[in-house]
Amino acid sequence: MNNFNEVLGKMTDFLKSEAKTETIIGQQFKLGEFTCVPVMSVGLGFGGGGGEGKGNAKNAGEGEGAGTGIGAGMGMGPVGFLVTKGDEIQFLPARSTKGLSAVFEKVPELIDKYLQQKNSGKAGVPV
Repeated sequence: MNNFNEVLGKMTDFLKSEAKTETIIGQQFKLGEFTCVPVMSVGLGFGGGGGEGKGNAKNAGEGEGAGTGIGAGMGMGPVGFLVTKGDEIQFLPARSTKGLSAVFEKVPELIDKYLQQKNSGKAGVPV
């Protein structure tokens, strides 16, 4: 069991050093006069187990056994977008009552506004 405790300790230390934040702010991108910044959440998890046992004469072999196992996982998911236009800042959540589709419903509106301004000669250069 001592080996299991060492492995579990090392895994815990590794996860603590890697899990410095729970939220990631992505790289901004421009859509006309709108600046969008994606916001993601990050989760780390791990589990492990171990056991020891002694063989029995009724079993195929007589010996002692020990085993340990450990696993880790990481997940990322969208939280939403920070959208700015001039002095206005708005957060568009990815999970509203309609789910992620609520964010994407606003994209056509943003594109229409951009195209209207581009056609009128007032649009900025997209990045």
